[in-house]
Amino acid sequence: MGVAAEPGGAGLEQVAIEDASLGAFYRSMNPTERHTFWACAAGWALDGMDFMIYPLVIGTIISLWKVDAGTAGLAATVTLLASALGGWLAGYLADRIGRVLTLQITILWFSFFSLVCAFAQSFEQLLVARALLGLGFGGEWAAGAVLMGETIRAQYRGRAVGSVQSGWAIGWGMAVLAQALLFSWLPPESAWRWMFAVGALPALLVFYLRRYVKEPEVAAETRARAAATGDRPRIWEIFSGPVLRTTILASLAAAGCQGGYYAITTWLPRFLTTERGLSIVSSTGYLAALIVGSFAGYLVGAWLADRLGRRPLFLIFSLGAIAVILAYTQLPLSNAVLWVLGFPLGFFASGYFSGMGAFLTELYPTRLRGSGQGFCYNFGRGIGALFPALVGYLSGQVGLASAIAIFAAVAYGVFFLAAFALPETRGRVLHADS
Repeated sequence: MGVAAEPGGAGLEQVAIEDASLGAFYRSMNPTERHTFWACAAGWALDGMDFMIYPLVIGTIISLWKVDAGTAGLAATVTLLASALGGWLAGYLADRIGRVLTLQITILWFSFFSLVCAFAQSFEQLLVARALLGLGFGGEWAAGAVLMGETIRAQYRGRAVGSVQSGWAIGWGMAVLAQALLFSWLPPESAWRWMFAVGALPALLVFYLRRYVKEPEVAAETRARAAATGDRPRIWEIFSGPVLRTTILASLAAAGCQGGYYAITTWLPRFLTTERGLSIVSSTGYLAALIVGSFAGYLVGAWLADRLGRRPLFLIFSLGAIAVILAYTQLPLSNAVLWVLGFPLGFFASGYFSGMGAFLTELYPTRLRGSGQGFCYNFGRGIGALFPALVGYLSGQVGLASAIAIFAAVAYGVFFLAAFALPETRGRVLHADS
């Protein structure tokens, strides 16, 4: 075992990863790890379903309420901006009151406001409801990612956290399935409302969390020590000392990876129905190829995060995402070829997320982990939140396909450079005093 210098000033023990097969982590899990794994996987799947509902109904909203593309994209942007604030606050709260309790609060919050969205009577009301939903949406990831990172052992952390991340693709698929069914059975005027009502389902997960999921020992010990000494973490502490450089670079990496992802996923359903001439129902097969590729990308990314390391995963996938999105939007391809290309687009535009949760967990000392991880990832969401609106506004000048390509390529370029400048963290062991 080696010891690596860590941004918070303490040394971090590292372990060798002897069995790097994808399923090794699950076979070796104890009951506590498995309960946490399934709770977080279900939470992230339902979170993904909840968020992806709006991009799927954005065309209906534009048509029914006569809003332009830029204004419609603003609702996605506001949700993500609110999630940035919610994630930072939830991360800080997780350091103060615990990971599990914070996770329960955030799930109930965004489930309730998803239901509120179903009853909106104007675009302005929907905008407010989506903003409030975003607070819980961002907080759920912050609390859940830290909970997973601290519960799973170092040698399996990348694969376990990455596999949980694949739940997002499952949630996305659930949203697309709900769209196909509801828009087939109901008129658009009511189908979109039922889509948001379905988004309230994550509230049921709280019962499982309360019964089976425990607070990580490393977090409980650190919080008890802080309470005894009076040295509680301060919300601005991640912007001081040697931690500041880590916070800046990790925030840029998170902004790049999420900006590219949201530029693509927010507007791709609209791209297929307008510039490619597909109906909402017929576009389902194209989105399915994207989602299957995304799911495969998450699993391969989870494996590579422990096999090659976090940084190589980010560098390879950011370059791959740039190449595929340029081909998808800029080359004169037939719809049949575009359907095939959906798989690698989903693969490269999603797979790197498998390494982000473990990577951010390992960058920070335990007393600041929730605050640091919550801020960086959700700062990335906040900056990435600008991309849907910017794509919408720019599409009026250069077309939707070019607008998506421009913002996605810039975002993934930033991700590549920031990841290159950060240290490798694979195999780091987390301690209560780190």
